[in-house]
Amino acid sequence: MTATPNSESDCVDFVLAVLDELEGCDASAETVDDAFGLLADHRRRLLLSVMRTYGEALTLPDAAEEVAVRETGCQVPEISAERVHEIYLSLYHDHLPRLVDAGLLDYDQERDLVMPTALE
Repeated sequence: MTATPNSESDCVDFVLAVLDELEGCDASAETVDDAFGLLADHRRRLLLSVMRTYGEALTLPDAAEEVAVRETGCQVPEISAERVHEIYLSLYHDHLPRLVDAGLLDYDQERDLVMPTALE
């Protein structure tokens, strides 16, 4: 793995800051591990960020488009429909169920709506 000295320093600083925060936290080791597990995937973090930004129900296709925008740094017209579809499928089959099970999001499958719960 190749990393620049600056990114290594940023990572070290971030880890130390997180450890400092955890020292004052009453959460169990299992809770911390579960939280880090949820946050370990970049796409899950992006979906959580999208839902926090909007703070209201979004259709899963709209959420997938916004995740694609944030993931690629491009605007929707510049992103292929296949890419958005791939993101939609990964959200639907993998990331969304994990976040729903954790109580962070709700999902109405009939209307294909994702709703923030604990993010407000």
